[in-house]
Amino acid sequence: MPVAATICSLDVSVYKIPTDQPEADGTFAWDSTVMVLVEAASDDGVRGLGYSYAAPQAKGLIEEMLAPEVIQKAVDEPRAAWEAMVRKVRNVGREGIASTAISAVDIALWDLKARTAGVPLFRLLGPVRDHVPIYGSGGFTTYTNDKLAEQLGGWVRDGIPRVKMKLGADWGTKPDEDVERVRVAREAIGPDAELFVDANGAYSTKQAIGQAERFARYGVSYFEEPVSSDHLEQLRFVREHTPMDIAAGEYGWDPWYFRRMLEAGAVDILQADVTRCLGVTGWLEAAQLAHSFATRFSAHCAPTLHAQVGCAAPQLSHVEYFHDHARIEQMLFDGAPLPRNGCLCPDPARPGLGLELKRADAERWRIA
Repeated sequence: MPVAATICSLDVSVYKIPTDQPEADGTFAWDSTVMVLVEAASDDGVRGLGYSYAAPQAKGLIEEMLAPEVIQKAVDEPRAAWEAMVRKVRNVGREGIASTAISAVDIALWDLKARTAGVPLFRLLGPVRDHVPIYGSGGFTTYTNDKLAEQLGGWVRDGIPRVKMKLGADWGTKPDEDVERVRVAREAIGPDAELFVDANGAYSTKQAIGQAERFARYGVSYFEEPVSSDHLEQLRFVREHTPMDIAAGEYGWDPWYFRRMLEAGAVDILQADVTRCLGVTGWLEAAQLAHSFATRFSAHCAPTLHAQVGCAAPQLSHVEYFHDHARIEQMLFDGAPLPRNGCLCPDPARPGLGLELKRADAERWRIA
C-alpha cells in the first residue's frame, strides 16, 4: 500500500486591512480587520490554506502550541488533528483566541485534504446543495441615511433578496433613531425584499421587545442579538415576546455552546462562524446540532469559506455576505466567489477552497 501523505509544516501570517470608512454596530466600533492566515504543507508538496478573522496573537499560539500537535499527522485525518488541538489548549482556555487559532488550522487541513484528493471542499464534505443563499450585511451605525439606503438598496438591485443592517447605536440609547433608520432601509429596498436587523446585544430585555414591535411595522422578519447572547434566558424571553425570528450564535466558540443555546430554546435561527467555532469540524457539528433540534441554521460572516461548508450543512437558511469580509476576500484571494442570483456558488473546477493568495497584493497589508 502507498504511504499516506503527512503534514510537514504550518506557516502563519497576519494581515491588517483598513475598512473603507469607519464602521460600528450597537456596542463596538472598528476601522480595520485582522486576518490570520495558515498555510499547511504536506510531504508530497501540496499546500492548503485556512484563515480566521482573529487577533494577531493567534499566530504565536498556532506556532507554539498547535503546530507540534499537527505536524506528522496524516493529511487525510483532519479530525484527529482537531482532537489533538482541542485537548492541547485546555489549560490556556479554549474560547476566544484559541478557538480562532484552531479554526484557521482546521480549515487549512481540510483544504489540504481536498486539494490532495483533487476535489472541491464541498464535494469532499458530501454536498446537500451546490450553492448557498446569501443576505447582504452592513448598514453600520456610522453610515448616514443616504449611505445606508445606497448600500442596502444596491444589494437588492443586484439580485440579493435579503439584507441586514446594524442598529442599537451607543448601547441602545437612540431608539427613535433606530426606528427611523429601519424606515429608511425599508424605503430603499422596496416592499418585497427581506429586512434583517442586528443589535449586537445593545438593548435591555424590555427595550428589545418594545423595539421589535416598532420594527415589525416595517416588515422586519429577523432580529439578531436583541440582547446579549451571554444571557440565554433573556434571549429566550425576547424570542417568546416578539413577532419576528430571533437569531444568535456568532460568539459560539465550540459545539457545546451551541448545544446549550439550543437546549435553552433561545433562538429561532442558530448562527455559527467557521472562523470561530473550531473550524470546518466544529461548524459541521453545529449544523448537525441545529438539525437535530429542528432549528434553522445560518452562517456568520466569512462568505467565501461558508460558500463551501454551507453546501454540506443538512439545512441552511442563508450565509452572511458581510461587507468587510466580502471586500477583503476579493482583495486577498483569486477564486473568491461573487454573488449570482442571490447566491454564492463554489467553483466545481477548483480543488479545495478554490483560493490562491494574491501574495504581492497581500504583502502591503502584512503585519506579521
